[in-house]
Amino acid sequence: MIEFRAHGKLFVAGEYAVVEPGQPSVLIALDRAITARVAEGHGSGTVHSEEYGHLPLTWTRADDGLALDREHHPYDYVMATIDLVEKLRAERGIAPRFHDLRIESQLDDASGRKFGLGSSAAVTVATVGALDRFYGIGLSQRDRFRVALLATIRVNPRASGGDLAASTFGGWLRYSAPDRERLAGMLGGRTVSEVLADADAWTGFDVERLPAPKDLELLVGWTGSPASTTKLVDVVRRHRNGGYPAFLDESRTCVDDLTTGLRSGDAAQTLDALRRARTLLQGLGASVGSQIETERLATLCDVVEAAGGAAKPSGAGGGDCGIALVPADTDLAGIHRAWEAHDIRHLSVAVQAPEGSVE
Repeated sequence: MIEFRAHGKLFVAGEYAVVEPGQPSVLIALDRAITARVAEGHGSGTVHSEEYGHLPLTWTRADDGLALDREHHPYDYVMATIDLVEKLRAERGIAPRFHDLRIESQLDDASGRKFGLGSSAAVTVATVGALDRFYGIGLSQRDRFRVALLATIRVNPRASGGDLAASTFGGWLRYSAPDRERLAGMLGGRTVSEVLADADAWTGFDVERLPAPKDLELLVGWTGSPASTTKLVDVVRRHRNGGYPAFLDESRTCVDDLTTGLRSGDAAQTLDALRRARTLLQGLGASVGSQIETERLATLCDVVEAAGGAAKPSGAGGGDCGIALVPADTDLAGIHRAWEAHDIRHLSVAVQAPEGSVE
């Protein structure tokens, strides 16, 4: 049995802007993960996951790729990943095998509600890692990320890939995305191996390791309301007005200042950058008529601000999680009680240690 774990994520700053190639963001990987386990299969491939119910998703091979039993299950990130890895396997001259893939998640609660911690990305990264080991392809860490991004954009062409980077590399990261539209076009006429090897295809992609904030504690709160990142990003794209270039510039400056604060261990600069990131998202939401910061997210942030910290929605907003940094001597229990009084759940999560070099 081959096993591979990929961790959940949260955005710290740079949301929305990061969908533009080369625009920077800051993310963290969390110590909650999705585990993919692969064993030899016979006659067909299967995917077992609680999201598919009691029956496994079953697939076989056809002349033009994978043939999915669509009677019970939709086409999704897992199948897009399996299909892409199958193409790469064939290009590398590795013999085909069927496999039994089993997926377990720590990224939702006992009832199956998602916390907004990047489960789609984590399952994609875990599947790439597990199948890389199963077939002995020998992908580097960066190429595992690239394969995961290529699989993801077949399902969601606008995905930034930031969550994939956090799941792949761990720790605190500064990330910017390549041009996914260009990558998707290249996949239509070139092999996976060729796209992976083409340096120009990945222009704009960058990932750098950042130190954890000094003298600050990380807090994460969940509002209990799920949000659709894809729908919210689409709203922003449809309603971009004349102020969008200014938003991108301000977002870059905010991420740069946050990066500097983290690297220098300047807690005051780090908190200031996080507060400005919140204000930037509030302004973006108002300009496009979208509620990025919901009433409960606003309460989550205001409680932290009153305690001397900084907080903001994490990711697309509209629900899901808020992220906060507070001075080390802050009354954390008091923040937790205030959140609980407003039906905001404190998530007991920590930053996952970095995994390997990002070079």
